[in-house]
Amino acid sequence: MTRIFMNKTLVILCALCGILLSSCGMTPSAPLPAPLVLVTANPDASPTPTPFQPLAATPLPLESPTLIPTFTPEPPTNTPPPTLEFTATPLVSPTTPSQTARTQYTLFALLDYAGRQLAVDETIQYTNQTGATLNELVLAVQPNLRSGFLLENILLNGNQLTYDLTGQRLTVYLPQPLTTNAQLTLAMRFRINIPPKSNDHPYGYASNQVNLTDWYPFIVPYKGGWVLHDPSGLGEHLVYDAADFEVNIRTTGDTVTIAASGLEEPNGEWTRYRLSGGRTFAFSASDIYSMRESAVGSVVIRSYYYEGYDGAGQGMLNASVKAVGLFKDLFAPYPYASLSVVQSDLHDGQEYDGLVFLATKFYDEYNGSERSNLATIGVHEIAHQWWFGLVGSDQAMEPWLDEALSVYSENIFYEYIHPNYGDWWWNFRVNYFGPSGWVDTNIYEGGSFRGYVNAAYLNGANFIDELRWRMGTQDFLSFLKEYASRYAHGHATASDFFAVAQQNTTADISDLIRAYFKGSY
Repeated sequence: MTRIFMNKTLVILCALCGILLSSCGMTPSAPLPAPLVLVTANPDASPTPTPFQPLAATPLPLESPTLIPTFTPEPPTNTPPPTLEFTATPLVSPTTPSQTARTQYTLFALLDYAGRQLAVDETIQYTNQTGATLNELVLAVQPNLRSGFLLENILLNGNQLTYDLTGQRLTVYLPQPLTTNAQLTLAMRFRINIPPKSNDHPYGYASNQVNLTDWYPFIVPYKGGWVLHDPSGLGEHLVYDAADFEVNIRTTGDTVTIAASGLEEPNGEWTRYRLSGGRTFAFSASDIYSMRESAVGSVVIRSYYYEGYDGAGQGMLNASVKAVGLFKDLFAPYPYASLSVVQSDLHDGQEYDGLVFLATKFYDEYNGSERSNLATIGVHEIAHQWWFGLVGSDQAMEPWLDEALSVYSENIFYEYIHPNYGDWWWNFRVNYFGPSGWVDTNIYEGGSFRGYVNAAYLNGANFIDELRWRMGTQDFLSFLKEYASRYAHGHATASDFFAVAQQNTTADISDLIRAYFKGSY
């Protein structure tokens, strides 16, 4: 996520600031190797059967969801009874078993777009890989932080389970202990009277779209205890295990376009979407979206935008193609089958697996150039597909691990794609703000939002640039590849980051760590 943007007036100030900073002797970043040849430079390209991030391990059997034949949600207080009725039918084709011991989420979601309601049947196949015997499971339920969430039941083998739902925390008490490597399948039914969205977060409805983000209960990681941090106004607080998703969506008579974390495929009266090895599945629905599509190899890239924004929508598609084509070679193969870039009325941008939101403000300001907030923030959110999606980390306690790397990935993008821009990116995105502060600031100690961003995001980018200089560009890029490979679909910590860095260089980086970090690594 980022909220680091400037209006048109600040661009002029930034240019003046750049002139002043250039006299301060700031050393430019070392040049990257010769530009890579992207898979496609054609914005209208079609996908080719190039493999993306492979799956591994032995398939596990997956229970088919047990769907109650009809579902008519109870109305919310002081509103008329909804017309939403959930009638489940047998699947046309069987679901695909998970290819690993990752948790498997299967959801059937009926969306009443006009009525702003969602009815959902969810099954969760969970394998206990914690190393401990579990007497309970803890799930995050973000919709319960807002109004309109109703959990109807939770079942195990057809039997009701006892649970406690307080705020975002859902504790499910198991009838018998779940031993290491044992597996169970939970089934639950819930509905959401979708609340209005704010400009601070995509979740909810607006006049022109409905965004469903972190919209279903999910099992949080277990690291000696369940990891579910309190929300903060400064940054993201959730931590996710990688999981496999099958999400089936049906709308009630509305002609809407859906942008999702996966590609659509028919499944009887449903439309099915799959996401393998993702942290979270998001989707957005609108009755006014326009869409343009391209591809990088087998990866389908789509730009969804409102009517009247064709230039910005196409511009963002072009930037997305370049970013995915570049980062897949520098970091790791793009981890998903598709990428959707979605316009939304936000203050900033927000990343999810295979889908990112970008503020309408950026589309309004778009000047036909990649010297723009639309391109820089868009590339930032796309970089999160690697630094958040592929390589997971604790966004609350160590936010710099994904944010600083994503900011610095913007710099790499501009060095490769627009070397003629010179120091424009540094002045526009970093130097203008004069960042300072400990890079390992967490979301609870940042004080002001600007102080938090300056420390974890922007000073983090300064640190990574110095690290690159100290290591040398070739060793630095080797480090990024190894870091992405070693922690793909897992969780990395700051200690892991520095361990991999030190394994890829003979240079002493201890003084850099002391200069930028309050912790010892």
